[in-house]
Amino acid sequence: MKDLFDYCDFGDLKLPGRIVRTGLWESERENSGNLTPEIYNRYENIAASGVGLIITELYSLYPRDGFSKYSQTIHYKQFVREARDLTDLVHVYDVPIFAQLGFLRFNKHAEQDISVNEISVEDIRKIQSDMIIAAQKFSYAGFDGIQLALGNYYFLSRFINPNFNQREDRYGGTTLNRLKIVLEMIKVIKDTTDLHINVRLNAFDGTTNGMTLDETIEIARILEKYGVDSLQITRTRSPQYFVRENKEENPLVLACSEILKNVSIPVILGGGYTSQKQIRDVLNKTDIEFISMQRAFVNDPSFLVEWQIEGDGVSKCKTCNNCYWKKTSTCFINRQPKLNVI
Repeated sequence: MKDLFDYCDFGDLKLPGRIVRTGLWESERENSGNLTPEIYNRYENIAASGVGLIITELYSLYPRDGFSKYSQTIHYKQFVREARDLTDLVHVYDVPIFAQLGFLRFNKHAEQDISVNEISVEDIRKIQSDMIIAAQKFSYAGFDGIQLALGNYYFLSRFINPNFNQREDRYGGTTLNRLKIVLEMIKVIKDTTDLHINVRLNAFDGTTNGMTLDETIEIARILEKYGVDSLQITRTRSPQYFVRENKEENPLVLACSEILKNVSIPVILGGGYTSQKQIRDVLNKTDIEFISMQRAFVNDPSFLVEWQIEGDGVSKCKTCNNCYWKKTSTCFINRQPKLNVI
């Protein structure tokens, strides 16, 4: 019988649990990008809680991207030193940590938000080299892996999506061609670093001529063939609503189960669950072995400590989604009151 706190294999890594913490926004960094004591404290609390794997808040590839105001950055001189302090801190608890990397828009000089069909091959080379350099910085900083953001509506998720990509060159058309922008840089990252490569994918997106589950399964097979070590399955609409409304079975569970039948690498089910019972049921009624959580850790970075003690814990997160919409790494419901200064 699978439990949330089993020691288990995750590809080439050993995890002290099956819960994967996925980050999103970072609102506690300094304007220059530097990590603050609050960030170090939050990560230590997460690492000490019983989590199996930590995926950071988004590192936005470009400093003027649409998400750069709400994300971490590698574009300051002290990045490697400060990030090394962070990864060393997490590793004290024998928890691996991945850096999440992505971007929303590609801007070039005066041209803003260039579409996937309009970027040139030279632009593609620029994106690939920027991603590779970022991966190498993460490696120097002691991260165990990197998560490439190919899910939700990030730029690369649109590039591989047939609904958005109508290119007529070698980077358009077939599934393999649309993936080449990613496959080519994965090869270089594998050749130049020891990073575990995780890819975050949409199971489907509901758009006309867009990503279907069959398309995602084909993409998952190709990614595994070209060296990707694990996957995280998500979708454009937050899975929390399916769990909370309880009107239908979480479609990501069905999608994740089908993907697992077609690959041999670890697959993480995108989050949405808020109780130990829900997660235990999924783990033991399906072949799914890893489940990610995000909002529960925003509400309380240490909640898994109570879950281990109680054995039937429920997150205090109300899934209000304010942390998402307001793009903050702190909880609006569980925030600490400010002291009045007399």
